[in-house]
Amino acid sequence: MAGSNLQPLGLEVLGIPGREYLRDNLTSCNDPLKAIEEFQIENGILLPSLRPMLPLLDMHDIRRLDFHNSVMEELREKLLNQIAELGEKDDPDKEKRLRELLKKSFPVVKVKQLRPVVLSVLKQLNHIEDKYLKVLVKDRELYNECDTVVKRQIWKDNQALFGEEVTPVFSQYIKEKEEVLFNIENLTNSFFSPSPKIRRQAPIVQKLANMIGNNIKLYDMVLQFLRTLFMRSQNWHYCTLRSELLMALHDLEVHDIMSVDPCHKFTWCIDACLREKQVDAKRSRELQLFLDGIKKGQEQILGDISMVLGDPHVIFFLASFCLKICNNLINSETVPRDNTVLVLLLRLMALGLGSWQIISSQEFKEPRLEPSVVTKFVPALMSLIVDDQARALSVKLPPDERQTALTVIEHSGPVPDAYTTYIYENDVAYTLAMYYTMQTAKQKDKVGLMRVVGALARSDTDRAFEDPFLHTLVGALISFGDEFVNEDFCTVVFDEFFSTAIARENVCRHVLKLVWYVYPKLPVQRVGNLLKAVDAGLHNFSSARRALSELQEKVRSHTATIEAELSVEKPLSPLAGIATPSHI
Repeated sequence: MAGSNLQPLGLEVLGIPGREYLRDNLTSCNDPLKAIEEFQIENGILLPSLRPMLPLLDMHDIRRLDFHNSVMEELREKLLNQIAELGEKDDPDKEKRLRELLKKSFPVVKVKQLRPVVLSVLKQLNHIEDKYLKVLVKDRELYNECDTVVKRQIWKDNQALFGEEVTPVFSQYIKEKEEVLFNIENLTNSFFSPSPKIRRQAPIVQKLANMIGNNIKLYDMVLQFLRTLFMRSQNWHYCTLRSELLMALHDLEVHDIMSVDPCHKFTWCIDACLREKQVDAKRSRELQLFLDGIKKGQEQILGDISMVLGDPHVIFFLASFCLKICNNLINSETVPRDNTVLVLLLRLMALGLGSWQIISSQEFKEPRLEPSVVTKFVPALMSLIVDDQARALSVKLPPDERQTALTVIEHSGPVPDAYTTYIYENDVAYTLAMYYTMQTAKQKDKVGLMRVVGALARSDTDRAFEDPFLHTLVGALISFGDEFVNEDFCTVVFDEFFSTAIARENVCRHVLKLVWYVYPKLPVQRVGNLLKAVDAGLHNFSSARRALSELQEKVRSHTATIEAELSVEKPLSPLAGIATPSHI
């Protein structure tokens, strides 16, 4: 017979007559109707009390197929509930019973109506044999319908497939970070505002944590993916994800992973500092002991530690807290080198800022913190803070225009040579200068900002043009509002800072946001030049291009309004018609 050469399908794999059997029987029998009736009797629900009810169903035009399907669905739900209950029981024979059930049910895994039962059994098993996993991997439809618990057992021995699954998650994570950084309408949700716990509760981070579960092998794979992506792209958001993932698993109490990740205690301590917004004596001792406790042969841990510290949120916190300590040192009239917490934070910054170099070179050695940064640069930075405080105080004193002017002039001169020298040569000094500049902008200190912002662009490093810093700086600059009518302020902000890197796409997008809010205050010629530069720098960012087109239209409308107001004919003077004597 033709059907005898075909592979069994559906229930036939269990020896239950199915489609092929019925076709062969109908093609070889003398009475097809009788053959169908016999098939129904033999393979229907063998319940004597049900037989008399079947004609009643026929009278109500209920097809036998619909009836049998409803019965099957009801039985399937009961079986699924029993399997779930079995999976929750603390029964020593549970695994054995589930394996027996899987052995009997797996042959019908390709029968869609029965597949949920098979997948439910797979989900409850702690270990699935390879012969079953191979079938699931080969059939994409089966694989896609498997629960994440089952997929984990597939992924742990299939790195390529796991890579395919997590790559879109990584991409979505980066996309969400960039949406916050580049959103023109966002003036309230600062990149650095959310707490660490809120950030790691984001659905995309939770999804990645769920994909890993308590599987150490999958966790190690993810860390390796993150290191590789960070090394290739130098995108610091991967450092953030490394920390957020570990702390998300910490919140879920996944002890299997927490106990084997050597960075867990250090990451938890840093997370506590960010949460509490301070580094007290106890936390500083813990961090110091951890760094000093790395023994010979364990240096590779510095790679992961540096990624934790390279997280932009951590760098922002370390730099901001260093500035806070500088203020305290000024008030207490003490020197920076005597403050052990400050020295430790600068050391942590050096390690975080050197993360990419450590990962890419595979030279696991802590970068040396130059002592002169503490003894020379930080005092120079503190002198600038003193200048800012003196100017701010002079404004609050009783009116004395001459004395106020002298105070402003005295505390507004060129920055100390040590300040500019070190920011050009040292990453830690440069980063502190960045966040000091941000501090002056947030305080709306025009004089302080104009003294230092241009210096950031004259260094070989480009950290000041990274998105987290520019996002925050632009948000602060927008609040200056009317100051943009002053040419000297515009010259420093645009010509000395932004224009030096306007060819970069990300810088163009931040300049676009700044101009979006301050263009009514800017000279028409400057707005036109800035928009031309932004237009040349933007390439394929459709959202940015739409915003640029909208801004260009707003500027045209604004310019037309100004020109219309200027063109309104002024009223003639009352003396305009009187002749003037020629001898005058």
